[in-house]
Amino acid sequence: MLEVLDPPAVRRWSRRCADALGRARAEIDALNVFPVPDGDTGTNLHLTVLSAAEALDGLPGDAGRDRTWQALAQGALLGARGNSGVIVSQAIRGLAEVLGRADGCGADLRRALARAAEMARAAVMRPVEGTVLTVLSAVAEAVRHASDDLGEVARIAAEEARRALRRTTRQLDVLARNHVVDAGGAGLVIILEALAEVVTEAFSERHEVPAPAAGRAPVEEAREKTREATPGYEVMYLLDASEEAVGRLRSELDALGDSLVIVGGDGLWNVHVHVDDAGAAIEVAIAAGRPHRIRVTHLGGRVHEPAPARGVVAIAAGDGLAALFRRAGAVVVRREPGAAPPLAAVLAAIREAGGEVVVLPNDSGAHAVAVAAAEVAREEGLTVSVLPTRASVQGLAALAVHDPLRRFDDDVVAMADAAGHTRHGHVWVADREAVTSAGLCRPGDVLGVVDGDVALIGADLADVAVRVADRMMSSSSELVTLVTGAVSAAAPEGAVRNHLARVRPDVEVVVYEGGQGGYPLLIGVE
Repeated sequence: MLEVLDPPAVRRWSRRCADALGRARAEIDALNVFPVPDGDTGTNLHLTVLSAAEALDGLPGDAGRDRTWQALAQGALLGARGNSGVIVSQAIRGLAEVLGRADGCGADLRRALARAAEMARAAVMRPVEGTVLTVLSAVAEAVRHASDDLGEVARIAAEEARRALRRTTRQLDVLARNHVVDAGGAGLVIILEALAEVVTEAFSERHEVPAPAAGRAPVEEAREKTREATPGYEVMYLLDASEEAVGRLRSELDALGDSLVIVGGDGLWNVHVHVDDAGAAIEVAIAAGRPHRIRVTHLGGRVHEPAPARGVVAIAAGDGLAALFRRAGAVVVRREPGAAPPLAAVLAAIREAGGEVVVLPNDSGAHAVAVAAAEVAREEGLTVSVLPTRASVQGLAALAVHDPLRRFDDDVVAMADAAGHTRHGHVWVADREAVTSAGLCRPGDVLGVVDGDVALIGADLADVAVRVADRMMSSSSELVTLVTGAVSAAAPEGAVRNHLARVRPDVEVVVYEGGQGGYPLLIGVE
């Protein structure tokens, strides 16, 4: 049994939390009926804690207490998803505030749990009992008179969390009607049970998640009952702003919607709110500071006026890229590598997509064809906008923010902004001698291209890929997208991912199989 919660134990706990929440994700999702029955609390908590755990992976093995807890709290803040994820990230920040400056004994853990409950509750504009906040408060109270033994404090915290979770059904009407416990509280139980296991070194393979009443489908039933009362959008963003500006923002967002949670500090905040007017929630953030990583999710709440049929056309080279664009909802036009698509194919895709259409050429050579097809479609009465996307990664970034429920012009602006803030690069192997902006290249040389220009020449595919990624990164970079080509024995995407995990653990990296010919790796940086 551990006597203190030292940095190696914190690492083990964070990884065990992420693994346990990953296994319980679907079961917790099934409990999710409050504040919005969108069935994603388990997923959101898993992603939040996974982000915290991965932040520790980038630290050196000898990192001290303060640095370890700071990284854990920062990782949770940056990766927080959904209402419960944001609240849990603030609870982790409370733990870090105490344990980052203490030995980590039982008395320290008692104080840390009290601080976590206090900070989490303060972050919620209108706290509701019967939620994860109630479970946290019950835990803090239960350990208040415990001994200074770390194992006893951790065990009492886990046991009280499960008892408090069972009580949530009686404390919140929507939980009682659907015969479930609070989903966020269920996730917190797993987090505290994982802590007790790490401290006592008594591990369990499975954490029990209370199942909904037999024969019921709580998320679907609750969704129908609350459809009229639910705001239309969940809006989340990170915000660079002063504490004073966030105080004003809190009042403005409270007037716009509900489920408002703002967590963070030291100039960086994570904001979560449910609103009918997503644009207004973002506008007040712009007035307060610099919002980024903006996510707008339609909650399927109040019925809105039907929008005109709208779609997106994406031009793609490679089966994998085509599949990616299709999964994102686009009508895809295939083109051969190095060639423009037929005008007739692009025009047919525009007609298929709808009355209001955004076209993503994703290649400089395809842009002229897309513009010509759009002109013909406009003569037929369609509304078409061609975005100047020069690379597939820019098209993927644009599609990620596409919202068919937004006004068409606003949607075009948002997509263009996302594409414009995405730097693009790739690596490829020269097949002939040529003079480039980086010097003379010969057959077999590996070329690194950044924003359309050859930036460097090397001999190793993985090395050049890493150097290209480094050139594209900046202090404000948040997301790196890697798209693998049809043939890439050197696996440059793995080298880039491992490199960024070491030097930029704050950046999210996603890898897609693109299947494009000619380019072993495409790189996008947002």
